[in-house]
Amino acid sequence: MTDPRSLSITPPRKALPAGACDTHAHVFGPFDLFPLPEGRTYTPPLATADMHAEALARLGFDRAVIIQASAYGSDNRCTLEAVARDPVARRGVGVADESFDEAQLAALRAGGIRGLRFTEIIGKDSGKRLAGASGFDTLRAIAPRMRAVGLHAQLFAPFDLLMDWIDDLLALDVPLVLDHLARVGPSDRTVDDPRFQRLLGLLREGRVWVKLMVFRNSRAPETGYADVRPFHEAMTHANPGRLVWGTDWPLLNVAPPPDPGALLDLLDAWIEGDAVLRRRILVDNPERLYGFPAQA
Repeated sequence: MTDPRSLSITPPRKALPAGACDTHAHVFGPFDLFPLPEGRTYTPPLATADMHAEALARLGFDRAVIIQASAYGSDNRCTLEAVARDPVARRGVGVADESFDEAQLAALRAGGIRGLRFTEIIGKDSGKRLAGASGFDTLRAIAPRMRAVGLHAQLFAPFDLLMDWIDDLLALDVPLVLDHLARVGPSDRTVDDPRFQRLLGLLREGRVWVKLMVFRNSRAPETGYADVRPFHEAMTHANPGRLVWGTDWPLLNVAPPPDPGALLDLLDAWIEGDAVLRRRILVDNPERLYGFPAQA
């Protein structure tokens, strides 16, 4: 895997607005303090909170959300430590299994965790759900405890599987945040696809949030991910108040990894330089979703 220290990270052409938030990054290590468990699906490189802070500063982000990666399973210590370094400007999304009781979830929230991630992505080599991940069955089991302490559910799943589950997930009455543009892309559908139109309807009604992260969904990165642009534009038109953005630092399992600064430039191009919309996506919406202090 790519060492984060070798990543190309250039500042975006336009400076980010004050209070801008990278809502999707992972941290790993130091491994003497936060060792990786046996049986993990993949072995990430060293990508510490200090290294992430350097990347944020280079890009111009003031805030960040650290997402617990499946490599650590439900041992949230590394994520919690990264959040605790700056509890005003950091939040986290953790992982919990069915054994977590309400008190344990409340402790996560007290440590800056605002949601839990549930994953139905299958490992390329194992043919099984990523080791350490909690799936939608776990969400169904612990949703009442999540509601009680105020945690949302972040969902990482293939688009069709997500839509197979969507009615059951909505019925759980916890806020839903869809990773990676809901994993929708041009592989087998267009924006007129009935399932995508259903998702747009849910977004329009404010029943889901979406992370505008496009590069993993494209089959044509050499075109600047142009094949994903129609889906991105449909979402920004459907409900700009329910969209957030993230780098996915340290950009694991993608070769070559994109420059996050170039991805920010791409966002600006795809929203046609709309400064008000850019601020909503990067500042205002993350404030509401993750409970950051209001930015003047």
